[in-house]
Amino acid sequence: MREFVPNLRDVGGVEAADGRMVQQDRILRSAMPSRKDRAPDDIAWPPALVIDLRSANESEGIHPLATSGARIVNLPLLSALQPGTAPAESLAGLYLLLLDHASMYLVELVREVGTARGATLIHCAAGKDRTGVSVALLLRLVGVSREGVIADFLESRHAEQAISSRLRKIPGRHHRATLPPEFLAVPVEAIEGVLDQWDAHEGGVVGWFLEIGGTADMVEQLRRTLLA
Repeated sequence: MREFVPNLRDVGGVEAADGRMVQQDRILRSAMPSRKDRAPDDIAWPPALVIDLRSANESEGIHPLATSGARIVNLPLLSALQPGTAPAESLAGLYLLLLDHASMYLVELVREVGTARGATLIHCAAGKDRTGVSVALLLRLVGVSREGVIADFLESRHAEQAISSRLRKIPGRHHRATLPPEFLAVPVEAIEGVLDQWDAHEGGVVGWFLEIGGTADMVEQLRRTLLA
């Protein structure tokens, strides 16, 4: 029997600061999909664009959704960590390292989602960490509340069994077996640390995004694409 894509959900339907809503069928997030996976009837599938956040040592030669007609974009967030960087001792620490080292990929993420025609699937291996930071950035840039971002992040707790099953089948499983148990959890303090950093910036999350190389035009384009 074909499996559902693990940890798959549409992040649309949440309210932004100006009262508009994030549209359905625009941003999907999930764990690593397989070619044989199916999606619930209310999910736009297959997506028009797939943003794969995994590194080369986790990836297949050909992405499983490449034959579906989706355009595949690889933004390997962890590969951006500079040589000599001390390993993160917690997920909270890892998320902050991504903000410090993978900024160029996060800018490209916003550009790609903002100009996408149709649904964009954002995924890593588990669909909760790199994907969680990326989706949090998109939602905060269009004005979704801190509480709304946290609620979406915590939805991955309901998919832990499906995530674990998928992680045992895909490249990188031997490395993941050496990680502390916390790295397989969904700790709220990890995403709260990211949100704290954005909120503490003088210009908020938009100011942070402009500082790392994004532009006001990218933010406006993202809002035009995602908000109804």
